[in-house]
Amino acid sequence: MVDVGDKAPSRRIAVAEGQVDCAPETVALVLAGEAAKGAVIATAEVAGVMGAKRTSDLIPLCHPLGLESVTVRITPRTEGAGFYIRAEARLTGTTGVEMEALTAVSIACLTLYDMLKAADKGMVIRDIRLLSKTGGKSGDWTAGT
Repeated sequence: MVDVGDKAPSRRIAVAEGQVDCAPETVALVLAGEAAKGAVIATAEVAGVMGAKRTSDLIPLCHPLGLESVTVRITPRTEGAGFYIRAEARLTGTTGVEMEALTAVSIACLTLYDMLKAADKGMVIRDIRLLSKTGGKSGDWTAGT
């Protein structure tokens, strides 16, 4: 692991996103609350938070972090059929939370897939990426800048 012991703590925030493409009927099934495995969106959002909290167990050499906040929001996409997933992780510390935000999105996407695979095996998980990060020695960063 990288030694972060001499770094000054700073407020760190990372935002990540991803998408799950699926059939329009699959989105309708979720919105109607008729998916066989239950409350799909709520379950996937909780799974994303749980994933963020376990990032250091999943990614070799990631520091275990005392996260102060993790939010995961899943919404039906307005263009094309599928879901948009956005996660934000926050802490005050000596290392960033980019991996936690990305893990939250990844786990939420995988949970959507798992909960809906019986209805739609052709789903595609795509475009998982970091949107922004703030804090730390390298400063702020936003995708596309």
